[in-house]
Amino acid sequence: MAYDFTTRRLFIEDGLSDGAEIPLSADQTNYLLNVLRLDAGAEILAFNGRDGEWRARIEKTGKKKAKLVAGEKTREQTPPSDLAYLFAPLKQARLDYMAQKAVEMGAGRLQPVITQFTQVRHVKVERIRSNAVEAAEQCGVLTIAQVAEPLPLAEAVEALEDDRVLVFCDEQHRGDAVAPLTELRGRKLAVLVGPEGGFSEVERSALAGRKSTVTISLGPRILRADTAAVAALAVVQAAAGDWSA
Repeated sequence: MAYDFTTRRLFIEDGLSDGAEIPLSADQTNYLLNVLRLDAGAEILAFNGRDGEWRARIEKTGKKKAKLVAGEKTREQTPPSDLAYLFAPLKQARLDYMAQKAVEMGAGRLQPVITQFTQVRHVKVERIRSNAVEAAEQCGVLTIAQVAEPLPLAEAVEALEDDRVLVFCDEQHRGDAVAPLTELRGRKLAVLVGPEGGFSEVERSALAGRKSTVTISLGPRILRADTAAVAALAVVQAAAGDWSA
């Protein structure tokens, strides 16, 4: 079935099946009826990360209450992305952008890491998850990226499986970014982008010493961290990820 690019999508927690009735929260009702200005009887696409995507009809159940009634299943559930994205937190507006774009680029796990030069150390995990949900709603993803609690960089790297290749985006590295990645197709991958100040020499040495680490350059220009996120994930997906399948 062709993908529907025009109908609005909504993530819900409830189960989805033919004829299922899903009560909407006050925020969801306000979003559909007041923000999007949809009327009773309008259809949206609903998904919960487990049961695929369903076409659902809006029904009002009170002055400020509504529910969804599921009808046709439009897409089968897809497996979650295995790509992990490790990043140093940024100031809020740019962190919102980065989280959304990482999900759009196919990251299935978002792991904030605290590095020596990280400037923002207090992270609102629920806000990151809200951005992940919003990105999934907008770009057609059927699963919601996992958002982990922040960890010191060394602990986050140590927690990676031994067979997961860490793609270390080093601002000081020079060379072809694509060539080292083409041999990684089919491997478990994690991508690491640091803070505005880059990585310390101690961190750089420790990362380079990890057995399953591939260091790449992101070009001759110094990129903002949120730009680097998009650039790095695009390069990885094109060379070794689901764009190269």
